[in-house]
Amino acid sequence: MREAAERGDAVFGNTDTWVLWNLTGGRDGGVHVTDPTNASRTMLMNLETLDWDDELLGFFGIPRSMLPQIQPSSNPAGYGRTLANGPLGGEVLITGDLGDQQAATVGQVCFAPGEAKNTYGTGNFMLLNTGTELVRSNSGLLTTVCYQFGDEPVVYALEGSIAVTGSAVQWLRDQLGIISGAAQSEALARQVEDNGGVYFVPAFSGLFAPYWRSDARGAIVGLSRYNTNAHLARATLEAICYQSRDVAEAMEKDSGVHLEVLKVDGGVTANELCMQIQADVLGVPVSRPVVAETTALGAAYAAGLAVGFWKSTDELRTNWNESKQWAPQWSDEQRTTGYERWKKAVTRTLDWVDVD
Repeated sequence: MREAAERGDAVFGNTDTWVLWNLTGGRDGGVHVTDPTNASRTMLMNLETLDWDDELLGFFGIPRSMLPQIQPSSNPAGYGRTLANGPLGGEVLITGDLGDQQAATVGQVCFAPGEAKNTYGTGNFMLLNTGTELVRSNSGLLTTVCYQFGDEPVVYALEGSIAVTGSAVQWLRDQLGIISGAAQSEALARQVEDNGGVYFVPAFSGLFAPYWRSDARGAIVGLSRYNTNAHLARATLEAICYQSRDVAEAMEKDSGVHLEVLKVDGGVTANELCMQIQADVLGVPVSRPVVAETTALGAAYAAGLAVGFWKSTDELRTNWNESKQWAPQWSDEQRTTGYERWKKAVTRTLDWVDVD
């Protein structure tokens, strides 16, 4: 296998590389390429040169010959053409390639430094566009490539990943049985005006950004005889929002940019109470787009820009439309007190298990 890798006969790439290789012929002349957003996820690409890093390749003993060529995320020249008898039914020039969260950022037209999106799924992924400046995080975030369009300078981002958000609602359904479906969490939480002093930190397998504490475990704190399952449902929705604020605070600390609005997508955005709480917790408007599948939309935007279907990112902005916006309703005192209690609750989850 080592000899095959050295010859380039055994090749490696992310899922995008595998798809492109198969669409363009596979063993019969398929292209072996990727883009900077996907290449950065291997931890083998130099973020400044956008090429494979020789020091890292040497450290891990990885032959450069087995790695794909790195090309722009939006590629006017194209990566290759699909087979005439392939699944797309003809020869089609492939011109867009983006990683999952970066594609969602493009789909949310976050093209200016300081613009951010948050994707709510099983976990959360928040990305902040930092422009052409590579911002090294000192606050527990990931510095990554956001996109590269053609021969334009690469655009970077700060990313914060949260392990448990939507899956916390699933836990209420599957483990506790207090709701029959995810949608019911909103109706149950609306039965109370606030969390009744209850905070739920769903650190089921540790805390991700910005804490990175594998010794943390989940905790429900502040319980009294007064509390009901509605308070727990409300605390679960608030946990999604407070964890997102943790990441937003880290982004502001690293970049010096204060969020003006947060664009949101993903399944949890159907929960309108959760989105209202998110606006309240952050103190900025929260905006949901008409097109919910922002990842697919972002990949389409990248491909369309490459072939001139859209002329510029300004045109993409006009193509983006808002479905709904939630404005903050909490007072500054409510917001400050709530966040301070959340951070206090987080401290109760730490040092719970021994980690080697």
